[in-house]
Amino acid sequence: MLTHSQIWNALDRLAARAKLTPSGLAKKAGLDPTTFNKSKRITPEGRPRWPSTESVAKALAATSTKVDTFVSLITDGGKPTIQSVPVIGFAEAGGGGYFDDAGFPVGKGWEEISFPQVTDEHAYALEISGDSMKPAYRDGDIIIVSPGSPVRRGDRVVVKTRNGEVMVKELRRKTTKSVELKSLNAEHRDRTLQMADVVWISRIVWASQ
Repeated sequence: MLTHSQIWNALDRLAARAKLTPSGLAKKAGLDPTTFNKSKRITPEGRPRWPSTESVAKALAATSTKVDTFVSLITDGGKPTIQSVPVIGFAEAGGGGYFDDAGFPVGKGWEEISFPQVTDEHAYALEISGDSMKPAYRDGDIIIVSPGSPVRRGDRVVVKTRNGEVMVKELRRKTTKSVELKSLNAEHRDRTLQMADVVWISRIVWASQ
C-alpha cells in the first residue's frame, strides 16, 4: 500500500533529479509554485494530503520522466531519502525575521530545496549572490548550513553579528571572549569579533560545487 510520504518523497526525488526545488518543479510544470511545498502536504485539519494526479502528470511531462521511472522513485528504498530544507538568498539573510537567537530558520519568506541525508532538523540553505566569496563559493552556489552541528577550527561557517551583519568565513580560532575568522576571498580582510557581538555561528556542511 502506498503512503503519502512515499509519493511526496518521490516528487522530491524527481525535483532533485531535475536539479530543481519542489517549487521550481511546480513552476516548470505550469503549476502554482507552492503546489509541492511542505505546507501543501497537510490539510488545515492536520491530515496528510495526496498530490493530485494532474499535478504529478504535469511534473512528469515537464521533466520528460516516464511513469515507470517515477514508480522506481517511490519504491527504491535503497536510495537516501530526499528531504526539503528551507532556502533564502544570502543577501536576504541579514534582514530581520529569518532567524531566531539560536540561528534556526524561522518566519516566512523561505522557499524549499531538496537535499539528501539531512540529519539536522534545523538545517537550511543559502543561495550565494555575487563574487565576494570566490574562489570558495560563486554566484548561484547553494550552501547547506547546520545550526545543530558542532563548530571546529578550520570549518567554514556562517556568522551573524548583533548589528545584523551575516558573513561566511573560515573559523580560525574561537575562545570564550573572541572569534577569529579567515576570509574566503583574499581581497577581503580577516575579522576578529568579540563573542559579545556575535549572535550565532553555524557550520556549513555542504556546497553545490
